[in-house]
Amino acid sequence: MVAALKPVSESSIDVQNQPRSGAVRPLRIGIMLRHLEPHGGVSVYTRQLLKEWAQLESPHTFVLLYRNPALCGMMREAPNMEEIGLPASNIFTWDQIAVRRAITKYRLDVLFNPKFSLPLRPPCPSVWVCHGLDWYIMPEASLLRHRLAHRFLVPRYAAQAKAIISVSKVTSDLIVQYLNVPPERIHTVYPGISAAFWRKFSEEELKAERARLKLPDRYVVYSGAVYPPKNFKRLVHAYARVGPRLGVSLVIAGGENRFLSEHEIWEPERLGLTPWVRRLGWVDHESLAAVYAQAEALLLPSTFESVGLPMIEAMATGCPVLTSNRWGTKELAEGAAYLVDPASVDSIADGLERLLTDTSLRQQLIDAGRERAAQFRWDITAQKILAVLEQIAG
Repeated sequence: MVAALKPVSESSIDVQNQPRSGAVRPLRIGIMLRHLEPHGGVSVYTRQLLKEWAQLESPHTFVLLYRNPALCGMMREAPNMEEIGLPASNIFTWDQIAVRRAITKYRLDVLFNPKFSLPLRPPCPSVWVCHGLDWYIMPEASLLRHRLAHRFLVPRYAAQAKAIISVSKVTSDLIVQYLNVPPERIHTVYPGISAAFWRKFSEEELKAERARLKLPDRYVVYSGAVYPPKNFKRLVHAYARVGPRLGVSLVIAGGENRFLSEHEIWEPERLGLTPWVRRLGWVDHESLAAVYAQAEALLLPSTFESVGLPMIEAMATGCPVLTSNRWGTKELAEGAAYLVDPASVDSIADGLERLLTDTSLRQQLIDAGRERAAQFRWDITAQKILAVLEQIAG
């Protein structure tokens, strides 16, 4: 179903353009960076923030704290950034001992973690980013050790943080509900999307990418890792009813098991869909943008998403989106995507058939999607988070 186009929420772009407060004192802002990986949503989020802050004209110094000292030099070209290697034998000692010592040694005024976790009772104000609380909504979809950490540690991080950055209004509401945080300490700041997804490809460039990646003539795409909330098995079963009959293949970008989904990864092959499936593995943003730009649709019928950035990335390229009618995907995509019931294979299959056969609907979603995607800018995200850090440090 498609509703009339509407803004994401009252807390998105209308407040993002508010001017920042006047002159602020120079701060030394510590950033906890033990989670950086080659790919993954939080790593992309973190790297984009660092990129924007490196280009920002501000009086502040960003002190990057790596658990892996080999990462030192990653931001060597940024004059407003210092890089510190803090090796530690395990995550707990890094969070609770190494980082605590670094706060004092490097005279940090405020501590920021783009992912959850903080030193308990740190000697300076602290902020962390909540990317979602799916472990409360779907506890059975998390590893036991993660469930224990989320149950006993995350509430403590929430209680001591001077502020929490939430990636969506849905997430903010869940923080209040499950972590008992007063709303005034929660700041909803939507992530951005990479400029790569706004690139206008020439026909020659698209043809070259199609040949290099061996893309089918017609296809829909799934993008991301596979774990229980992604609903990959139902997605594949719905595709099986529609795609081959209409001559449309399924391209899987990413598709690796993140956790608890070993049984789902090869569902296409178990259904005899091998001739119709193209697995790309992980691709960089530039190539992924070309994949989206030539796809008939992006399929993201997740049972839970706090945000669902792949659908915003796809919208920017002009790719229609099919996604869930609940949680963060509804919040961000309603009116600009085709919403389905993620618990129903019938609903997903019916939505896919409409997207592949209804020309006017496709154009409506393409236009609405580009308008929606324009609201998600990393420069605005970085400025809003910095304003929160300035506020709590003051």
